[in-house]
Amino acid sequence: MKVFKHYQTKKFMEPKKTVLLGMSGGVDSSIAALLLKKKGYNVIGAFMRNFSDIKNPLTGECNWIEERKMAQKIALLLNIPLITLNFEKQFKKYVIDYIFKSYKNGLTPNPDILCNQTIKFPLLWKEAEKIKADYIATGHYARIKKTKQGYQLFAGKDKTKDQSYFLSKLEQSDLRHTLFPLGNLTKSEIRKIAEKNNFPNWDKKGTAGICFVGKINMKSFLKKKIKEKQGKILDTNNNIIGHHSGTFYYTIGQRIGMEITSKKTNERLYVANKDEKTNTIIVVPENHPLLKKQMVKLENFHRINEKEAIPSNVKARIRHLGQLHKGQLIKKGNKYQFVFKKPINAIAEGQFLAIYSKDKLIGSGEMRY
Repeated sequence: MKVFKHYQTKKFMEPKKTVLLGMSGGVDSSIAALLLKKKGYNVIGAFMRNFSDIKNPLTGECNWIEERKMAQKIALLLNIPLITLNFEKQFKKYVIDYIFKSYKNGLTPNPDILCNQTIKFPLLWKEAEKIKADYIATGHYARIKKTKQGYQLFAGKDKTKDQSYFLSKLEQSDLRHTLFPLGNLTKSEIRKIAEKNNFPNWDKKGTAGICFVGKINMKSFLKKKIKEKQGKILDTNNNIIGHHSGTFYYTIGQRIGMEITSKKTNERLYVANKDEKTNTIIVVPENHPLLKKQMVKLENFHRINEKEAIPSNVKARIRHLGQLHKGQLIKKGNKYQFVFKKPINAIAEGQFLAIYSKDKLIGSGEMRY
């Protein structure tokens, strides 16, 4: 197989080491396998089976079966072994149950961050240790740098695919044995390499939705465990303008449509507040002051490298690939909060705020009001 010459000369690892690579069947992890092998690593692919509840409507098979078939094709092309790891029990306990619990408590969780923190990286490394591998690797668009003070985590070169936000809860113990072969590449470069090497998934669409679950109707998903509880939808004058099926099914900033029964308004309305005690939702027009927040508290704030001082000039992101907002990270005792330079629209409690200094990720915490 031929790979562009300038990719072959990049130096980012030690040769003749064993790597356990998470392979999903997608083009990113496939090219990660190719690049690692070309760099001299002994690559072992690992397909993670985590969730069997979502099935292909045409075949009736679990979605992961189709994905594993593609991973097997790539492993065969590269002449590397592929093992299957069943983490369904752990995934249900640490991710799926977390989703239901968070929504039931009125929060909007980010399961992808938790998935990386509790499933992908620690469990993959646990398996790597069993086979005496030196590293683990994934197809994430992010970069790791080693310094005298420890390891740093940086955004990927491709700003349209950067996945550092999802990795914001990783520990030093994770970073020291992890490789991100795609960190200095763009998605278009990845696809060109895949097409040049005749990979069958070179033009395969990227995954969307929840980690290992995919794109789902969240309300329908939540109804499996959270019963409906009809309540009132109010405007800012406490007028009843509609009814909802439960505050836990909605998130701050979400547009409300069919639930509005009042004929007095034709405006687009958005959730500005949820009151779980009274089971009411307050909605407002777009850009209303109630949708904006200038300060958030950060629960369980995690720093990527505790030994490094936090720069004064930082920016924050409230969602994956979201805009970087200027502001100030403030520490009061053991608590952190972030004050935005300008009020920010549609901040949902339970989501993560990630702090950056240029391209370097400083840390993250769950947002509260």
